[in-house]
Formats: sequence, structure tokens, C-alpha cells
Amino acid sequence: MAVAAPETDAVRASDESRPLRILYSFPDTLGAPGIGVAARHHTEQLALLGHEVHVYCTAVKGTPPVVHQLVTTLTLAGQRIRHRALGRQRAYRYHDRRVSWALRRAAGQIDVAHLWPRATLASAAAAKRMGARSIREAPNTHTAFAYARVAEENAKLGLGAVAGHSHEGAEDALRLEEREYEAVDMVAVLSPYVWQTFLDRGFDEARLGMHAYGFDPGRFPEPQDVTSSEAEGLRAVFVGRCEPRKGLHYALEAWIESGAAERGTFTICGNFYPGYQEALEPLLRHPSVTVQGWVDDPGKLMRDSDIFLFPSIEEGSAFVTYEAQASGCALLVSDATGARCEHMEQGLVHEAGDLPTLVEHLRLVDGDRELLTRLRRNAVASRPNLTWEYSAREIAGLYREVSGR
Repeated sequence: MAVAAPETDAVRASDESRPLRILYSFPDTLGAPGIGVAARHHTEQLALLGHEVHVYCTAVKGTPPVVHQLVTTLTLAGQRIRHRALGRQRAYRYHDRRVSWALRRAAGQIDVAHLWPRATLASAAAAKRMGARSIREAPNTHTAFAYARVAEENAKLGLGAVAGHSHEGAEDALRLEEREYEAVDMVAVLSPYVWQTFLDRGFDEARLGMHAYGFDPGRFPEPQDVTSSEAEGLRAVFVGRCEPRKGLHYALEAWIESGAAERGTFTICGNFYPGYQEALEPLLRHPSVTVQGWVDDPGKLMRDSDIFLFPSIEEGSAFVTYEAQASGCALLVSDATGARCEHMEQGLVHEAGDLPTLVEHLRLVDGDRELLTRLRRNAVASRPNLTWEYSAREIAGLYREVSGR
């Protein structure tokens, strides 16, 4: 039932001394919330590890990473051109072509091209012609699985798809993604759960690699005390987009059914998917539940909480789970979250969608504060293996692996 992996071959392989020459292509805003944060930390940490990193992105939010080269592809005369001005798909194709031109000019000077969804095909072809390897990031489960699983959950809740939502099924988008999977030398996935969704669709296991995301120790400092008192009720927190795929409805049902709601508090932070808040209104009205919306400092909430409740039904690897674990929360998560959490060590893991088991897990930590304190201490002790630096070492290991083929 564990969803975590110990130190991988990729991490060990990344200790080889020769710096790698990497072209990192991110067709969105580097540093923007979500995958933009992951891409920014990837590039910065790879450079800090001594690798030569050339970053191509459409724009940068916040302080740019210090790398060998940083190119923004959607700019004209120093002004940013937004994706919607060109049309999103045309903007992604333009970025892809810009990266492919850069790869052709850098023939023999790049070892690996790290590519992201929707801007892969031309870049992967150019890398192949120039003798470089290509890796395509898979930030979620296999797209066909993601579309089907989210549609199924929405139907259970009586919710329709929202136009433009990233998990709204679209045949053209699915065909593009599957062509991208085939175009590269390796698809980089984020958890055993995601790995299995690719195998279930006949993907060649030899062309899969695994790494993980991370957390920023500066934003999420180590907690001073993780003792959970018998005299107090459970302090639970959920931080993330409030949408069906994150399983908030399972969290609320289990919270109330377990009895933890009788003494404890459950704080929910995040913006709601259209119609979802209304569907959950009877559960959200419970006096133990507080909805805060977006918060600027989720780390403080996590440090003040006992458990992080996050029963996703489809996910790549939610780095909010890394942040919660590093902040001293015991994780009560599904196997779909991609959390680096071993069952009964840093938290309790249930099969995605298994409400009765989640209820049992809540009752267990509510009734056994020695166990809860141990889980929280183990969570904090795992901080060194949850950082973005550790993530970059894993990624470098994948680069070496695919370069050696």
C-alpha cells in the first residue's frame, strides 16, 4: 500500500561527476502557481547542482532562476505576448518550433531536452536528429485515464465538464498527447500510481522513468513541536483546488462519519470548481468545517494542524503533500496523490475512492495520539528527501539513464 519509494537508482546515478547539458522547455509561465513552480525549481536546482541549463519558457513570474541561458519565446520588443493573443494551441506550437530551432543550432552541445505537454513534437524530432535524447514530463496520470476517471467522478456528483478545464475530455488533445508520448525517448512519471496508468494502456515500461516533485524549505520551515494532545480534537486541513478530482467530497464525508468532527476542526483552503461548492453545501455547513478560500501562507496552517486530508482520485504528484509532510502533518491520503508517504510511517494511505477505509484511518489517528505523534515526527524527519534539490537529483539521474541508452 506504500506510495513512496526509497532512494532510487536515478538518485544514485545522478552522483556521477560530469555536468549535463540540458535544454529545458516549458511552454507556459515559469514560476506561475502549479506546474510553473515545479519547472522553476527544477531548472534552478539543476543549475545549482552544476549542470549547464538552457531554459526556454514563454514568460517568467517572479525572480528568474539563475541558469546558463534563459529565453522567453512569447515576447516582442521586450513585451510579453499572451497565449490567448495567438490562440493557445498556436502559441504552444510556436514555442515548440522555437525550441526545435534552438536544438538544431546547438547540435552536439545538448545531452537532453526536457519537454512539457503541448510543445513536444517538433522539439523531440529536432533532438533526435541532433543526437540528443528527449524526456517528456507527464505531470498527471495517462491522459486517457485522467479524462475517464474525472468524468466518472463528475457524473457521480451530477456535475458537468467545464469548458477549457485541463481534465475535460477532448479527442484532439488526447491524440496529441499520445503522439507526444511516442515521440520522446522517455516519459517521466511521478508515482507508481501514474506508472500503472501508462502500463494499463500498453505503454512500454522500458520507456518510463520516475521522479518526484518537492517543497521549498524557505517557504515551509520545520515545525517546532509536533506533539498531538489527547485533550484536543483533531486539527485537519485541506489545501488545494477544490474540485472533484482532489476528492474533497470524500474528505468531508469521512470527516463527519468518523466522528472526528465532534471535537475537531477541518479547515479547507482553495478555490472551488464551478458547481462543486453547491453540491457539497450540506457537508460544508457542519460546524467543525471552515472554508477559507485562497491563503497566502498555507505553511502556517499546516504547522498548526495534526493531519493533512487529501483523498485525490486522480493526480500526478501533488506537491502540497510534500509541503504538508515537511510542515509536520500526518498525511491521510489516497494512493493516487503521488505522496512520498509510506503507510503507517509518515501517514495512512487508502485506495483512491475507498471511503470506509478513510473513515477507519480518521478514527485510528483520532483515538491513538501516540500513533499520530509518531507519524507527524516521521513526516518531519523525511524533509531531506522531499526537497526540490532531491527532486533535481532524481531528474538528473533520469537524464543520465536515457543518455546512456
